[in-house]
Amino acid sequence: MTITGIILIVLAILLAITINIFSSNTSTDSESKTPLFIQKLVNLWSLKKSAYLGLLGAFLVSLSGMFFYNPAGTATAIQYLWGGDAAVTTQGVKLKLWGKTIPISFEIALQDQIIEYDKQGNRIIDNSGTEEGIYHRNAQTREFADAIKADIAAALIVSIDYNNEDLFLEMADKNRSESKLVYARIYPVYDQALKNTCKLMDAQDYISGASSQFDYYLKDQMENGMYLTEEVYEDIDISPITTLDSTRTVAKGKINNEKREKRYRIRKDKNGDPIRDASNSLKRYGLTVQQVAVTSIDWEASFDNRLKDQKEQVAQTQLEKQEAEKEYYATQKAIAKGEREKAETRVKLEKIQLEKTITAETAAKTASYKEQEESNLLAAAKKSAEKIRIIADAEAYEISKKVSAGITPEKQLQMELDASVQRTKALAGPNGLQLPNTVFSGSTDNKQASMLESILGAKILSGEIGSVK
Repeated sequence: MTITGIILIVLAILLAITINIFSSNTSTDSESKTPLFIQKLVNLWSLKKSAYLGLLGAFLVSLSGMFFYNPAGTATAIQYLWGGDAAVTTQGVKLKLWGKTIPISFEIALQDQIIEYDKQGNRIIDNSGTEEGIYHRNAQTREFADAIKADIAAALIVSIDYNNEDLFLEMADKNRSESKLVYARIYPVYDQALKNTCKLMDAQDYISGASSQFDYYLKDQMENGMYLTEEVYEDIDISPITTLDSTRTVAKGKINNEKREKRYRIRKDKNGDPIRDASNSLKRYGLTVQQVAVTSIDWEASFDNRLKDQKEQVAQTQLEKQEAEKEYYATQKAIAKGEREKAETRVKLEKIQLEKTITAETAAKTASYKEQEESNLLAAAKKSAEKIRIIADAEAYEISKKVSAGITPEKQLQMELDASVQRTKALAGPNGLQLPNTVFSGSTDNKQASMLESILGAKILSGEIGSVK
């Protein structure tokens, strides 16, 4: 719009001059050979129209100075001609009244680039630096605590505090442009924080898992101020590469019994908090570090060779460890197989032993039951014999009474014969004496008394019967 207004003003001036020149020539020299289109232009145009055209151009020029367009995601500080300033944080056409505008993005992205070369040694051109909204810069070479150098590339995102209008306007007034804010404020603080962080850490520690700690130190110092460090001297750390092999060791730094390694550590107050130099922190300008991450590191050639050797040693160690584990598991497998075979043998023997035990216990219980049964039969036989004896005694008593009463010898003999027959029938009948089939005795003498004699006794078979006679 400003360019259009300027063009209109220049055109109005040219037309006014042209008309003035040719109109005067036409009035003084009637035979002037003025071109026809010029004569028509002089007749159609006038100084009054040129004045209107110039006023329109001036209006357009003034209109562009009165308004401006604020893009999305941008905070703009307006500095007026009569003094004072204001902050605009919303998108759209805004009124600036011919004041100066200082646009600054809500979030400023910065990206380092490591210079790369092709096989012919020519530098590879990275066109990503032309991307809008991202500031690109070559990676900086830094030295770690163990004197290892590397080109470090990091990606950063820094945001402004546009909600605090006074702080934002003060920051915009001091820097006057976003580019100056980046190159005069953010990058110097970043470089100092990167240098300080490298001084606190060994390159070996970084590749061993301390990269996240490195990013934290870098972000914390950029936002809150630089750590104040102090020199300390520590003994050189000599430790085995693996816990399985204590004979192979690795040392950090050069081994020297007369001189210890110099280190830097963070100075801390009595509460354990780091002591800082907050004079160059980004927080002073209302800036917040949203993200800091090291994207790539190009180590120097000597350290690359050391890493290669270390990787080979680690690979060899891992191979030896795998072989040792293989032998260990093979031994455990053999032991487990032996234990399994022993367990199987033990189970078989215990099974045989259990079968024999159960057989013996069964036989013993069977014998016990049989013995109990025979004991019951013997007790029953004794009762039957006792009954028979009592009956026989009664009959003998009856005969003796009859004899004493005067029975003839023939009658006495007949009665005795009948009584003997009755006893025999009683013994042989279905309810008679039942003798056990098995006899348990502690003696093996073949001349032992018969079961009948032991039950009835000699008196029943001979003595008492003889006395009856």
